[in-house]
Amino acid sequence: MTIEILAGKQNPDGGWPYVRGCSWTEPTVYSILAMRAAGENGGAARGVRWLRRAARPDGGFSPQAGVAESSWVTALVALLPPEELGMEVHRRAIRWLLDTTGYESTPVYRLRQWLLGASRPPDQAFAGWPWTRGAAAWVGPTSLAILALEKEGRRRPSAEIARRIAEGRKYLVTRSCHEGGWNHGAPQALGYASGPYPETTGMALAALRGVDTPEVRRAIGMAQRFLADSRSADAINWLGLGLMAHGGMPAGYCRPAGVECRTLPETSLAMLIGEVQKGRDVLWG
Repeated sequence: MTIEILAGKQNPDGGWPYVRGCSWTEPTVYSILAMRAAGENGGAARGVRWLRRAARPDGGFSPQAGVAESSWVTALVALLPPEELGMEVHRRAIRWLLDTTGYESTPVYRLRQWLLGASRPPDQAFAGWPWTRGAAAWVGPTSLAILALEKEGRRRPSAEIARRIAEGRKYLVTRSCHEGGWNHGAPQALGYASGPYPETTGMALAALRGVDTPEVRRAIGMAQRFLADSRSADAINWLGLGLMAHGGMPAGYCRPAGVECRTLPETSLAMLIGEVQKGRDVLWG
């Protein structure tokens, strides 16, 4: 995969589409990260300018210009260096993440449960992040928020950031599936155990870098099994990133022939994996 693929797909406004058409925040951030890692700064700078214009009054970012609500993509934007995004824009994005939590962790929800006489399940004891404010927390947005806050915490150590990262990690550990790994966030449904998914297992492992628990060790084994059978570019990308975060990538693994990256996020993440394999800490550094 070459940087020319991303350069050729960049829209005149500076952003990127998922495949073609209007610009969206998710593919734009991943494309910027991949271009920066490859040393192509011109296109990345135009993408950053598109993001600056997309910042919302509450400090967050929406998935696309036509969506009038900040969402989980704010975590992706916060992965970008503040000196490039703009110190104030970045600070406000981090603030949006710190102020956002799943609905089940809010005082209003907990008061309602108490009034109803319902006890809080153990897997609701820790606060994760939702796709949008007012919704329940899920594994995907929680993992991305942790990655963004970890980067910020290394740049600007803060007790508030450290506490929120710890909460998010505990959320992930308590939401792991019995057999190992993660699905979207419900290890049980209707009284039955739910199975893990490849993509979310990889995302959670990436966010849990440096964490060593029985749940994480089971997830590494599950991710290795998933990787051996996966033929989805998105699954392979996140499984690879998650396993590399724990030094658990199988020796000699080669991406299966015929697995195509059909979207720009898939293309960008595959390029980032190549940079991580070269020793560049592009996602965590």
